[in-house]
Amino acid sequence: QNDAGIEVVKRYRFERGRYLVQASQEIINGSDAPIAARDYEQLQRTELYDPGKSSFIYTYTGGVYYGPEVKYTKESFGEMSKRSLDLQVTDGWIAMMQHYFLAAWIPPSAVQQTFYTKVVGDGGDRYIIGTYSPSVVVPAGGSHTFEDRLFAGPKLQDRLAEIAPGLELAVDYGWLTILAEPIFWLLSKIHALVGNWGWSIIILTILIKAVFYKLSETSYRSMANMRKLTPRIQALKDRYGDDKEKLNQAFMDLYKKEKINPLGGCLPILVQIPVFIALYWVLLESVELRHAPFILWLDNLTEPDPYYILPLIMGVSMFVQQKLNPPPPDPMQAKIFMALPFVFTVFFAFFPSGLVLYWTTNNLLSIAQQWYITRQIERAPAHGQKSKKGT
Repeated sequence: QNDAGIEVVKRYRFERGRYLVQASQEIINGSDAPIAARDYEQLQRTELYDPGKSSFIYTYTGGVYYGPEVKYTKESFGEMSKRSLDLQVTDGWIAMMQHYFLAAWIPPSAVQQTFYTKVVGDGGDRYIIGTYSPSVVVPAGGSHTFEDRLFAGPKLQDRLAEIAPGLELAVDYGWLTILAEPIFWLLSKIHALVGNWGWSIIILTILIKAVFYKLSETSYRSMANMRKLTPRIQALKDRYGDDKEKLNQAFMDLYKKEKINPLGGCLPILVQIPVFIALYWVLLESVELRHAPFILWLDNLTEPDPYYILPLIMGVSMFVQQKLNPPPPDPMQAKIFMALPFVFTVFFAFFPSGLVLYWTTNNLLSIAQQWYITRQIERAPAHGQKSKKGT
């Protein structure tokens, strides 16, 4: 209460297990004249180094706002420094977020709010996103109460969707949201059955692999047929030497004669890429996996493998898969492809072990499928010859 007799009473009501705070500010006008007042709420943070953030994986840290007209919009620290936001929104919310966590102010519905940003501090290192209401006249001797809600907690998708429209979008899957959301739904259902996120990732990878089995089969059959032609391709290279034009024509004639499309293995793989990227973002963005143990030494699926065992297994599986593929005709390309497993092993050593587990499982399933198909195709001519000889 100030000397003029104006009193502000703030009340906060916490809801168990929802990370939601009901906030109210009651303005009591004890003066002898009416006053104009408005409600404002803001979130402030500094762009500090996050020790838990991987240098190899980008996740967004900064401001966000949402409204029926503007939808989900990021307001980065850089954008705050360049310009100040000044936007009228009804039935929206503002937030500051980082990877797994979110703080959001949710104003009352059906009241137009002004969303704003500003940068303060001596070094311009404090970033603010806020909202304020229209001005309200409080008569002398009267009072008025402003109501707001504050969410502060992990980005649990089922909880966020219940609190405010669009708040679940804080779990940002990017442009592959249409694929990522059903993938997460399926992953969570599997977890409800098995009770372990590591096994859930493995089962989900198996299911996705089963869905794309026929597409993968087309790709691996094409590569197996190309592998069978390796000796003949090498013979053509020895025959034509540096005459690229004649060599390419000889390749085309060989492919035509054997009815093989050298690009036949590419399209099935390209079709699967969006699904695998969506799964990558699901595993990266889901706070449900934070600190989730798997087995043995893997006690946190969102942290890198402390002993680098899983990345090494992934690297070996990738190397084996390279050996099953037909070698590229260009020696330089062949060297590059053979180096990729070592490069990926180094990168994946710093990735969350949940992502490495997914990639390793997918590699092992691919090796089994590719080995089986390659063996079938390589043995087919021998079977044909035996049958002909017996006849």
